[in-house]
Amino acid sequence: MFDFFFQLHPVIQGLAKGLAVIMVIFPIAGACSMAERKVAAWIQDRPGPNRAIVPWVAWIPFFGKFLQRLGIFHVMADGGKMLFKEDSLPGHVNKFYFILAPIVAMIPALTTVTAVPFGAYFDSAGKVITLGLAPLDIGMLAVFAVSSLGVYSAILAGWASNSKYPFLGSVRASAQLISYELSMTLAVLPVFLWVNAPGLPGTMSFGRVVEFQSQPGFLGGMWFGFLMPLSAFIFLVALFAETNRQPFDTVESESDLVGSFHTEYGAFKWGLFFVAEYSHMIVGSGVFMLLFGGGWNPLPWVSLATAVDWLGAILPFAHAPLFVGVLSIAIFLGKTLAMIFFFMWVRWTLPRFRYDQVMKIGWQKMLPLSIANLLFYAIAIAVLQK
Repeated sequence: MFDFFFQLHPVIQGLAKGLAVIMVIFPIAGACSMAERKVAAWIQDRPGPNRAIVPWVAWIPFFGKFLQRLGIFHVMADGGKMLFKEDSLPGHVNKFYFILAPIVAMIPALTTVTAVPFGAYFDSAGKVITLGLAPLDIGMLAVFAVSSLGVYSAILAGWASNSKYPFLGSVRASAQLISYELSMTLAVLPVFLWVNAPGLPGTMSFGRVVEFQSQPGFLGGMWFGFLMPLSAFIFLVALFAETNRQPFDTVESESDLVGSFHTEYGAFKWGLFFVAEYSHMIVGSGVFMLLFGGGWNPLPWVSLATAVDWLGAILPFAHAPLFVGVLSIAIFLGKTLAMIFFFMWVRWTLPRFRYDQVMKIGWQKMLPLSIANLLFYAIAIAVLQK
């Protein structure tokens, strides 16, 4: 099956990969919208969305009622509403850029997925082969470069709306992105200083990062979240700010900006902004797990190879590449979903910062802390790898 795919024309391969991205990200982003409301309901001790149901499913005893209470049919209801709701276009907006903004929001959100590996398998020689749409040697750099373009959609939407509240929201978005992207970049540099040890070819690939968290020994099998906890903390805080999530969602602060840059939007165009936001959250969660959470390794000091060997004692097909690939994808997906749940948990736990507090944390706290962290690990790594 794999040989057949790689024998296809490169253009057909590219189209198939692009279609795969859309078919995976859109449903997960839609499910995240429903999960956000369900998690909020659980935290606030209320049922949450639990009424929508397909008629013929309701006829199934017990199971139909269970699915209805779970709220999964609200994903279909929300999607249908977004598609068929009247898509109005206000008369006072700059129509070309107003329509272009949600499209620009989706492009970086879907493009960054291609550079993020989501699993691995072992070839006949025992070499680890990463699974991804376009695994690059500059994977981290590609994610930073493309994801930062997402702010242009907020700027375009705010400017094209010809309204002061959307415009203020777009200015906040650009300022917040610059403030925290510096800290985020400095936070990952110790990781790549560690994995680019002397004698090894230089790379910024995620595969090398996971490989260094899969080695034998105490330091070899330690996830970078334990080895570099301050880097992980800085990256996590910056990730919340970059994705406009609570408590850093001053860009979409309803109390003082109505709806911020998407105030004038509705129906499908409004939905695209939120699909893009959840897509960035999904990619960010995956990148965090690759850098600091061991990637597709099930536990600290327990690599994928070790887990496969354990399963080999009870499953005769445990070493098959297809099984290893599916297992690694399941582990990585489980970690990513756990991280997304953490995003939602924090939203309903911490209050929103004021905008001046967000700027102060970014420039006066996070940036000096990330510089000091980089200097410490640069000296420590130079001593250990000497």
